[in-house]
Amino acid sequence: MIELSERVLQLKPSSTLAVTAKARELREAGCDVVSFGAGEPDFDTPANIVEAGCQALKQGKTRYENTAGTPAARQAVADYFRQRFQRSDVRSENVIISTGAKHALYIAFMALMNPGQELLLPAPYWVSYPAQAQLAGGTVKVIPGSLDNNFKITPEQLEKAITPQSKILMLCSPSNPAGIVYSRQELEGIAEVVLRHPQLMVFSDEIYERLVYNGLQFTSFASLSPEIAQRTVTFNGVSKSYAMTGWRVGYAVADEAIIKAMTKLQGHMTSSITACTMPALIEALAGPQDAVTEMVSQFAKRAEHIYKLITAIPGLKCAQPTGAFYILPDISALFGKKDREGQVLDTAASFAQSLLKHKYVAVVPGEDFGAPNHIRLSFATSLEQIDKGLQRLKEFVEELL
Repeated sequence: MIELSERVLQLKPSSTLAVTAKARELREAGCDVVSFGAGEPDFDTPANIVEAGCQALKQGKTRYENTAGTPAARQAVADYFRQRFQRSDVRSENVIISTGAKHALYIAFMALMNPGQELLLPAPYWVSYPAQAQLAGGTVKVIPGSLDNNFKITPEQLEKAITPQSKILMLCSPSNPAGIVYSRQELEGIAEVVLRHPQLMVFSDEIYERLVYNGLQFTSFASLSPEIAQRTVTFNGVSKSYAMTGWRVGYAVADEAIIKAMTKLQGHMTSSITACTMPALIEALAGPQDAVTEMVSQFAKRAEHIYKLITAIPGLKCAQPTGAFYILPDISALFGKKDREGQVLDTAASFAQSLLKHKYVAVVPGEDFGAPNHIRLSFATSLEQIDKGLQRLKEFVEELL
């Protein structure tokens, strides 16, 4: 019998990827599945970015590149931060380019967290945050957000949660899975607490920063002050804003010493990202932004539409999404109800499984997001699919009541 490591035995599979795989399996079997599982835009990568990648291949960009990224690609990220977030302190040396923002996050945990140190994790949260902290030997302390406060934690909650072992505070705005955005004032309140605790670093996941709606303005956490910038690692990439999930291009921006440590780790893991994708990254950040503007406009319409449909379903309540492309309805009012086969639906997981089985609608149960009373729906799909899926969800709920 093969003996696997304890770390992998304790690791849970990604629930979002599992739901997407099950929906794909049912489709391939001929079922008309409406999937709200995937966390990726349903748009094509803009043509100018695709062309930049193709030209790079034709020009022989097929060999190893610098581990942290080419000088031109790192400079493009630095320029983006200077222009978009007024971060005059960011130079190319403050940038590492990785195989997706997820890998940048993982090597940052490995670079900064020692065994026994704490990750302070506001809930609901993306499923990989606690897994990565635990792989680095850390422990996880969850700070629960509530629907009444749009899932945002308060400075008072953060202050109460901090201990001498607290090493990293995880922030994600716009949020996966809640679809909410912290205001500048709310982030300033959190920053005041962070600055009172010199041992505490902040990981700010800003992968959805271009996808903000309802007239809100996005604030990058590290842009609040030079002192906060020194204590923050910012994670971003082109997957969501430029419909480039399969390109696997992400990056982190931080103090040069942190970037050097992350580069050392990356050198033993993936080396550089794929060479031909770096010119595509440059084109995405520095090229025309019309496609992004149009995509944001479409997501804003979908956010408003799906919110109206969900809140019209008896027993469901949720925060209105103002960023990213997720909505997180509370379904706990339906717990204890029986489906058509007599199964008692007493968890988000059992609700999601029954919904997929009986109505061919795929949603992600909230347990792995730290939101056991909720299900997550991604509205990175057409209005027609949203209408079809929400009509089926409505029928499913009505059959339960």
